[in-house]
Amino acid sequence: MIALSRNDNSVLSRWWWTIDRWMLFMIAALIVLGLWLAMTASPAVAERLGLDGMHFVKRQGMFLGVALAAVLTISMMSTSMVRRMAILAFPVTLLLVVATLLIGPEIKGATRWLQIGSFTLQPSEFLKPFFVVTTAWILSADIEGDKIPAKQMSLALYVVVASLLILQPDFGQTVLISTVWFAQMALAGLPLMWIGLAMALGVLGLSLGYALLPHVASRFDRFINPASGDTYQADKAMEAFGSGGMLGKGPGEGVVKLSLPDAHTDYIFAVIGEEFGAIAGVMMLMLFAGIVVRGLAHLLNEENPFRLLAAAGLIMQFGLQALINVGVNLAILPSKGMTLPFISYGGSSMLALAIGMGMALALTRRNRFIQPRMDPMGWRAAE
Repeated sequence: MIALSRNDNSVLSRWWWTIDRWMLFMIAALIVLGLWLAMTASPAVAERLGLDGMHFVKRQGMFLGVALAAVLTISMMSTSMVRRMAILAFPVTLLLVVATLLIGPEIKGATRWLQIGSFTLQPSEFLKPFFVVTTAWILSADIEGDKIPAKQMSLALYVVVASLLILQPDFGQTVLISTVWFAQMALAGLPLMWIGLAMALGVLGLSLGYALLPHVASRFDRFINPASGDTYQADKAMEAFGSGGMLGKGPGEGVVKLSLPDAHTDYIFAVIGEEFGAIAGVMMLMLFAGIVVRGLAHLLNEENPFRLLAAAGLIMQFGLQALINVGVNLAILPSKGMTLPFISYGGSSMLALAIGMGMALALTRRNRFIQPRMDPMGWRAAE
């Protein structure tokens, strides 16, 4: 692929010379690390559940293979193709989220999944990237001069999405999608009055969640006062970090995975801390930060409002999800059931992240083959 000529106008050559290869390689590195860490963290969990020791490793390998293919394929799309895909997929995923409330099985007090044969699908994971891009499309239309109530339409979509997530209930996803939506609105020129109103509504939402949702109140209470309830997983995670020290015990030598129920999913960062140490944990955080910084750096001089809003939203969503997961593992945030991108076990999360980062890569490509078209407002027109 490296031998492809800049003068070659084929799809593959155009993709290779316009993609951010460093960002692509960092995402691929996370995917490879995810499979390697699954081999370390998941066999003990599988055996504890009475499954074959390599059960989660095999499934994770399959998910990661599909995820890598999705990242590569979607990153080759043009801006207009990314926009069309999101606009068509968003209502489908929204209906699937509604279906979880009607026919989804209740697991741990929540109805977030649909059972499809031997697989479970979590539609809210796929809803996130498509919502981000759809919102960007609506807001960018207003920036480009279309006479539509863009901010009101975006607010209406957000209220529908957030309400469905709360009904599941999925407070962690609601906080994540709310933060990203608010950031997009701010980038689109949200007036100061709206910013103050949004902050007030955020505080009100947290208060209502605490008052009306027992599981949310329990998590906050245990976070503020660990003696008020069961903090087993948080305590075990902190023990793991303390036991691992700076250099860790070594691959496969950790013991936290033998007793931590979510060692292969939400708390896999604790396994990393115990077996590979604090230095390895910091290096992984730098890998996540590198992806976020590279992605946002491409947008500093972006002149197309849709690409700016969509790519910024997708990249912020990716970075915030990693930050929340690590914060929970380090007991500086209350438990939210958020996976570590491309590292934690989980098919729905893995594939949804692949779609989101594939779209981010596509939207941050720099096309050196076609001169950009400028619209009357001075923004660079979409491809």
